[in-house]
Amino acid sequence: MGGFLLSAFSDEVSSNLYAQIDALIEHDIKYMEIRGIEGINIIKHPLEKIRNIKRILMEKSVGISAVGSPIGKINIKDDFNKHLELFKYSLEVASILEAPFIRIFSFYISEDKRFEDCRNEVVDRLGAIVDMAKSYNITLLHENEKGIYGDTPQRCLDIFKTLNNPNFRAVFDPANFIQCNIEPYPYAFNILKDYIEYIHVKDARMSDKINVPAGQGDSNIKELLAELKVDGFTGYLSLEPHLGYFEGFLELEPHSDIRHMKKSNVEKFSIAVEALRSIIKEI
Repeated sequence: MGGFLLSAFSDEVSSNLYAQIDALIEHDIKYMEIRGIEGINIIKHPLEKIRNIKRILMEKSVGISAVGSPIGKINIKDDFNKHLELFKYSLEVASILEAPFIRIFSFYISEDKRFEDCRNEVVDRLGAIVDMAKSYNITLLHENEKGIYGDTPQRCLDIFKTLNNPNFRAVFDPANFIQCNIEPYPYAFNILKDYIEYIHVKDARMSDKINVPAGQGDSNIKELLAELKVDGFTGYLSLEPHLGYFEGFLELEPHSDIRHMKKSNVEKFSIAVEALRSIIKEI
């Protein structure tokens, strides 16, 4: 993969850990962005089970690129203290898994609230989370997600500049910007370029917001990766294709209409992998 490190959300293949590992090995992918195991997010499993998962991954020579946590994916009006306890636990999980990153979000904003009115609360919450991560030597990756405070490049930039912390960086998700009617590349990319540490490879069409294999939508992924290559980016490209629904999908995307979606499986995952490999070969 050149200077890129390929990873994947393998729970889109199966909720079973062994099936996930098999799919990664089949496609010569060395890393997993671990998220759902048995339909439950990894940070909601007991630590004893986490240790067993780590042992299995080591035996299969699969590394963890990041913990795909749901931290920050609650409403700004929800109880933050309870959520903070879950984040503390997620740090223990990431430590056991030897994960360098934890993916987080910046809180859903209620329809009855203005984004600008929630700005200080969002910053305070993120600041508390980032402070807790320092002693674990774990970098938190903020994902741009529709409906959260950081769903536009400008608001993402605001929180990065305000917190100004090397342990708080961006995971750039092109398709999520499309869901917000924002051009991912070059527009959003150029605004956030200095903070991008990690890429989610997910593409979508602007016309109907349907997810498609990389290069078949409007994310300009080929051009994005070409610029990263020129810039010497050597980080993770993590496949999150969303080409179908899977166990735990509606928990991740509660507002999605799955009536048109068929189930994700090994074949769809293979299509996603080959689409990305084709782009990288071209550049």
